[in-house]
Amino acid sequence: MNMKGIWTKQTLINLLLGQFLSLLITATGFLSSELARKGINAPTSQSFLNYVLLALFYGVLMIYRQEGIKAKWYFYVLLGIVDVEANFLVVKAYQYTSLTSVMLLDCWAIPCVLLFTWFFLKTKYRPRKLVGVAICIAGLVLVIFSDVHAADRSSGSNPIKGDIIVIAGATLYAVSNVSEEFFVKSADMVELMAFLGLFGAIVSGCQIGILERNELRSIHWSAGAALPFVGFSLAMFLFYSFVPVLLKRSGATMLNLALLTSDMWAVVIRIFVYHQKVDWIYFVAFAAVAVGLLVYSGRDKVDKNVADEGIVRSKRFDEETGLDNSARKDAIESSRTEENRQSFDAETELGIQFQGR
Repeated sequence: MNMKGIWTKQTLINLLLGQFLSLLITATGFLSSELARKGINAPTSQSFLNYVLLALFYGVLMIYRQEGIKAKWYFYVLLGIVDVEANFLVVKAYQYTSLTSVMLLDCWAIPCVLLFTWFFLKTKYRPRKLVGVAICIAGLVLVIFSDVHAADRSSGSNPIKGDIIVIAGATLYAVSNVSEEFFVKSADMVELMAFLGLFGAIVSGCQIGILERNELRSIHWSAGAALPFVGFSLAMFLFYSFVPVLLKRSGATMLNLALLTSDMWAVVIRIFVYHQKVDWIYFVAFAAVAVGLLVYSGRDKVDKNVADEGIVRSKRFDEETGLDNSARKDAIESSRTEENRQSFDAETELGIQFQGR
């Protein structure tokens, strides 16, 4: 493997950005788990403030730019519904199962993203990309075995129900991520975030009024309850703001692979916050995921050669087109010159005949 083809500036930026997003999603998981421990079960309400912040911040930017809408508004309505329900299901799962279980099963989004991008966006994955994905998933398998050994997955009021909810939410996350990748590359990031925030806030508000109205009334609001709510919203706002950047640079698959390390950061929380002991397999799994990310994010030499060939062909085509246009122009000018000469000769001959008469 050519390490020069992997350790590029673009690769390092993508990896660092992915880990920043991974830390943010770990923070949201930790805060959701804390709210569940306090008996606060309002998953849609947790995400509502995030959508409001997105709508206000990016809506102002969109109005300031005064540019037209590049995509159909009803597509953003559907995306808002899918995104709200994905957040609802995953946050809801913390009521039934453990933090580690949620973050592990959330990796179901990876094969879903691979399938959706291949089928809808016509993305082609080279063997090295698939090898990187396999290494990352192998690292998570190690974590699962460690959890089974430590009986961590038995925690929670109803682990099986929680696991099913997580899988459903992860599938919707995959749909949301692939849709966002499409809009980022075909429309505009500011437009995407503004409309996602607007319609996400509307859908969340309606759902809160139907499902969580009584839950919000029963909450005894204090600093211990309000701070996790606000912290969750701020972390989600930053997460949503930087996700389109990574989607545009690397795609939805790289995003979900980068978020796999959130499982490892959850282990750090277990050690330093909950003071729990973890198996050494976790560290091996973290190394495996890191290697898999590195392999996947590295740029293929074949891709570079194809791009270079495309540039060369484009230049050659432009040169040939320029030569053809030049030859065509010379032919037209020559034809015009010949016509003028023939016309002049005809006029001269008529003049001579007139003088002879």
